[in-house]
Amino acid sequence: MKKNGKTVFRDFEEIMIAEKLTEVKERIKKAAEKSPQADKNVTLVAVSKTFPPSSIREAYEAGQKIFGENKVQEALDKIDKCKDLSAAEFHMIGHLQSNKVKYIPGVFKLIHSVDRESLVKEMHKRFQREGVKHDILVQINLAREEQKGGVTPEKLDDLLEYILQCNSLNLRGFMFMPPFREDPEDNRYLFKKMYELFSSYKDQFEKSDMKDFDTLSMGMSADFEIAVEEGSTMVRVGSKIFGKRTYNK
Repeated sequence: MKKNGKTVFRDFEEIMIAEKLTEVKERIKKAAEKSPQADKNVTLVAVSKTFPPSSIREAYEAGQKIFGENKVQEALDKIDKCKDLSAAEFHMIGHLQSNKVKYIPGVFKLIHSVDRESLVKEMHKRFQREGVKHDILVQINLAREEQKGGVTPEKLDDLLEYILQCNSLNLRGFMFMPPFREDPEDNRYLFKKMYELFSSYKDQFEKSDMKDFDTLSMGMSADFEIAVEEGSTMVRVGSKIFGKRTYNK
């Protein structure tokens, strides 16, 4: 295009976002078709952390409406700059500190990383005060990695019991982040175990008439196809859509 008589070239990565988005969606579809237990309507969360508002706009214009952020302050700045994107939905996918909970209502649609009772307590107190009921996922540390957040399987029942007593929280499902592996196939057994865990609780909750427990968020840029094949209902993909850029205000 031309501006002031000069040819102006848009950023190459931004031009590619729509194309990469289409490619990722097609790969999700093909992965779902390969496996009998795969969800046929996998939700794509475009992980916009460390990417600028302009990248969010590019993806939004290409049809993507759900975006994932992992740092509250960075997210608030970008969300404010994208407030005219009326159908955009933002998820908090990173570790959430209790003192940041006050920023959640009306800003983030879904919290993926609930993993401890102290956080649940603070969320319940804040959301009750705001008069809202908030959708959450419980992060599971299936591989028991000390450096990662998430509740271990043996402590899961206690945390879920506490959550279910909080009428300001709507438990939608689980989130999982596998260990880093050079070959993502090495984590397939963990995705399989995670799906089995999710399915067992889903069956229990359906018998208790908890119909909203329907989300298993697992799978990122390096392994989302394997996660989909093993039953993920929601994948979080960043670099495969946006490339490699660092956000500067």
